[in-house]
Amino acid sequence: TMYSKELMQHFRKPRNQGRMENPDAVGKGGNPVCGDVMYIYLKIEDDRIEDVKFETFGCAAAIGTTSKITEMVKGKTLDEAIEVTKKDVEEAVGGLPPVKRHCSNLSASVLHKAINKYRSEKAKT
Repeated sequence: TMYSKELMQHFRKPRNQGRMENPDAVGKGGNPVCGDVMYIYLKIEDDRIEDVKFETFGCAAAIGTTSKITEMVKGKTLDEAIEVTKKDVEEAVGGLPPVKRHCSNLSASVLHKAINKYRSEKAKT
């Protein structure tokens, strides 16, 4: 197969999947080329990600990488979570075929969008 065992486990049994009621931040992103669309929802307490959920409409790699990134950042501070790179996600799922690397890029960028949105809203108050 072109996907690692780790990625397939996250695709078949995604962790933290679903919409979150009253999130503190939402990141949204998509890739017009492949049609993937991703939402990452964050519950934040004392600058720490208390809970994280996602909705991804897309291929196995998109769903698998988003599931994995939620596990990677749950419980982390916002400073720690914003440091998670697309390369970190790709390595955490055991690598991706070159044609699917945009999926890990998307999950990391959507996470960063959610954190940055939260921070900019908080700065206004």
